[in-house]
Amino acid sequence: MHDWDDAFNNMGHVKDSDALPGFWAARASAYREGPARVEVDLPYGDHDREKFDLIWPGMAPKGLIVFVHGGFWMRLDKSYWTDLAEGARANGWVVCIPSYTLTPDIRVSGITQQVAAAIEAAGRLVDGPIRLAGHSAGGHLVTRMLCLDSPLSAETLARVEKTITISGLHDLRPLLHTAMNDTLKLTEKEAVAESPALMRTSGPANVVVWVGGNERPEFIRQSRLLAVMWEGLDAHIKFKIDAGHNHFTILEGLKMPSSEICSALTKQDLAAAI
Repeated sequence: MHDWDDAFNNMGHVKDSDALPGFWAARASAYREGPARVEVDLPYGDHDREKFDLIWPGMAPKGLIVFVHGGFWMRLDKSYWTDLAEGARANGWVVCIPSYTLTPDIRVSGITQQVAAAIEAAGRLVDGPIRLAGHSAGGHLVTRMLCLDSPLSAETLARVEKTITISGLHDLRPLLHTAMNDTLKLTEKEAVAESPALMRTSGPANVVVWVGGNERPEFIRQSRLLAVMWEGLDAHIKFKIDAGHNHFTILEGLKMPSSEICSALTKQDLAAAI
């Protein structure tokens, strides 16, 4: 039998990973005290977690990038990731990092709706094109925005010119067989309905699918699956296995304005991104 708990156990396969949440939180807090202009806790709904931060560039903005964090829809919040905005900010983009309600207080489908509401609200504050980026469960959430039943308004969806899913989860059905599902409360119906790899895109989409070469094999499979399925549905896909990176180190390049992953997010030409 396949051990699905082990398949998704990133921390169990990365040395000293238990210390990472504290490290992320401290680093992000220090960044918020730095020179970059950061607006915190802007509301996009009534729930106490329906808030986002905006990190502004020191120039006229090129547009808006929304970064959606991971944590299997049941852990973490926006405050752990502020410093990841630096690469995009230095390239002239406003970066929005939202929090969302966590399971089991909400269903995964409800989080999808919340993330859409955050994008809509941030889009009203920042003019120009919108780009989406998400890590792990966040990769699921940003690719859900591109599906045929996208919760985004047609006006906002038309502004989304590129999406990068980083170590994303795109087929939720295996999670039904994990201990995590005691918290996620996924049903077979919801797992299918919330799996981007099983859905059509709402139209032509520019998507970069990025995954670490040292990830758990299931995350590589999930990334490859989305790339294969959506390429067959007329999406413009770039698929990248980033050798040497695990589920956590793969994010480090977002802090660096000229890194390969930051360029994939911020460059105008998708074909030149990788």
